[in-house]
Formats: sequence, structure tokens, C-alpha cells
Amino acid sequence: MNLVLDTKEPAGGDPGRPVRPAKPGCVRVGGIVVLLLACGSDFLLLGLEEDTAYLWLHLFALVVGLAALLWPERHRPARLTPQVRTSAPALAAAANVVILLVAQEKGGFGPGQAAVLLCLLVVAVRNCPPGWALACGLLDGVVLLALPLPYYAVEPDASLLGVTALLLLFGGVTAALAAYLRTLDHRRTQVVTETRRAERLAMAADLHDFVAHHVTGILVQTQVARMMATTEPERLDPVLAGIERAATEALASMRRTVGVLRDHDDGSEPGTADRRPVGDLAGIYELVRGFDGVGGVDGRAAVLRHDPSVPDDLPHEVQAAAFRVVQEALTNVRRHAADATEVTVALRYARGDLEVSVRDDGRGGTRLPEAARGGGFGLVGLTERVTALGGRIRARPREDGPGWEVVAVLPAAPVTVG
Repeated sequence: MNLVLDTKEPAGGDPGRPVRPAKPGCVRVGGIVVLLLACGSDFLLLGLEEDTAYLWLHLFALVVGLAALLWPERHRPARLTPQVRTSAPALAAAANVVILLVAQEKGGFGPGQAAVLLCLLVVAVRNCPPGWALACGLLDGVVLLALPLPYYAVEPDASLLGVTALLLLFGGVTAALAAYLRTLDHRRTQVVTETRRAERLAMAADLHDFVAHHVTGILVQTQVARMMATTEPERLDPVLAGIERAATEALASMRRTVGVLRDHDDGSEPGTADRRPVGDLAGIYELVRGFDGVGGVDGRAAVLRHDPSVPDDLPHEVQAAAFRVVQEALTNVRRHAADATEVTVALRYARGDLEVSVRDDGRGGTRLPEAARGGGFGLVGLTERVTALGGRIRARPREDGPGWEVVAVLPAAPVTVG
């Protein structure tokens, strides 16, 4: 239980909306008020004792404990680790008890000191490193149980044993609660770590898809440019422009991905702008339009057949998966079917499913070097993406003639607002 008072108001806000109360802040402030009242009651009770000469020892232990609990985290020095903040006040309280025992004086026990040690017990068990959590937790617990000893040493009373038993009960429940909270924190950290890892893998896959698509186009168009340099130099400019465009888009995709990764490294959320290289149905049109043919010499290009029945409000993850299917299929056409004369991309919608197909009539000719032909990981990633959405995908030779086809069926119920 880290009792830190945070009065910082969030920046911005909508003046037209009612402001919801900050419940965690209210609970924190309420806990601080109760703790301070309990500490104040110590002096009321101890002030009734006949000898108050040792009251300053109690005051010192309380001040050290309250400072350890209430010091705002953003202003706290780094050297004040959880083990320091939980052990130092406990040692101060223990010194108070020992001095009272030696002097045979009462005055070492009060509800405020007990409440401070219980809070320190929570901090020790929940926040200290594993080894220190046990040591600091035992220290706080032992000092908590030792608080009534000066009274019992001066005037033995059976009721003091009941007080000790009550403190033992409170300490055990507090330690169990802190251990449970520590377990929840550990699980939450694991979930966040796994989520970030999955997001990074997804970003890496997106970056691979985009860069592989553009770099493959650059390779093909570079080969065409080399052939045209000696035969048709006057037609080189469109080919070089295509190379420039593909390189620019690849660099932009890498910048967006690196920007998102930097955001996550800083522990902040990505910005409101769409900085991740994702795609949608509108992006498929751009892909097909930018597919300037396999060889580029004869101006061959892909054809998009977009069924008007396809809704525009399909879920974003379905649109992104469809975009990836088309992107990977067109990349594979460039890699493995340089002799294709026809490439057809089709989008159809029927019975709540979106069907995405890419077909070519190539016979497997390619001019690309071996290192640029890929290792089959693109289709593996596509299969994982499509099946994760409950869809299915197949990539096989065409049955109606030469060539290859990639067909993906995605459950695509449109988003309804109401």
C-alpha cells in the first residue's frame, strides 16, 4: 500500500461533460487522512501517561514511518528503495521499544504506530525484491508484535496478550493481502510483456510484408531497366519512377514501424495518427493499381474485380487480412511467375464471408536471384493470420488452366452501430 498523495489534474478535458470523480485518488486521500488521525491519537493516549519524557522517541519513529509512506514517488530519491523505506522506520520503532524496555517505562504502543507498521508490511511484501520482501516483511511483523512489550514489562496484564494476538491476526491478514497483490502484479507484468512481444512480432510481420513487396518490385523493375537501357532508353523514365515510388513507400513503412516501436519502448501509447503499416480494402485498390506488370515491358498490370456487394464497414482486422492476402499473392507473382500475362484480383461477399482471390496464368518463370525468391514464410504467416480470424486459405495450381491461385475466405460480418 503506497500511500502517495497525487493531486495532479489531467491535462485538457471536455467542459461539456461532467467530470467523474477519481475514485483511486479519493481512496488514497481517505487512507492518508485515517493514518494521520491514528498517529494523532497516539499522542492523545500517550500524553495521559504519568511520564512523557520518552514521547519524543515515539514521535521520531512515527515521523520516519510517515515520511517513508507519504513521500511522493516522483520526488523520491532513487536511493530510497522499498527495502530502505520499510526497514528504516521498523528499526526506529524497534529502537523505541528497546529503550523503553531498558528504562522500564511505558509509552511505546499506539494505534498510529501499529497502522504505520501494517502499511510498511504491505510495501515490503508487495514491492521489495524477493529476498528482501521476506526479510523486511519479517522485520516489520516482529516489531509490530513487540509494540506492547514495554507495557507488559512494567505491568504484566493478560489483556496485553490479547492485544498481541490481535496484532498477529492483523499482521497475518495484511501480509496475505500484500502477497496476493504481488501475485496480481506479477501476472499483470507477464500479460503486458507477452502483449508487447506479440505486438512487436505483428509489427515485424507487417514490415516484412511491405518491404518484401516493394523490394521485389524494385528488383523486377531494375532488371527491366537494365534490359531497356540498351534497347529502349527513351522508355526508362516510367520504370525508374516506379523504382523510386517503391523505395519511398518501403522507407515510409519502416519509419512508421520504428516510430511505433519507439513509442512502446517509452511505455507510452501510440499516437492518434495511424503510424502502423496496416491496410484495408481501399489499400487493395492502390496495390493493384501500383502493380505495374510482372515484366513491365508490355505494360501488363493486374485487374481488380470488386463486387459491389462487399460492404465498406467490414471489421478492420478483416480488411487488414484481405490486404495482406493480396499483397503476398502479388509479391509471389513477381517472384515466381514472371511469364504471367494476366493477374486477377477479386473481392466477393456472400453469406457473411469475404472471399479474396488472386489468380495468374504464369508457368513459373522467374528472373529473380535465388535470395530474392523467398522461403515460403509469407504463406505461413498468411495462414496463421487468416485462421486466427476463423477463416481459411488455400494456395494451389489453378484447375481451369495454367497458373496459380490464392483464395482466402474470411468471416466478415459488417460492423453495426446501434
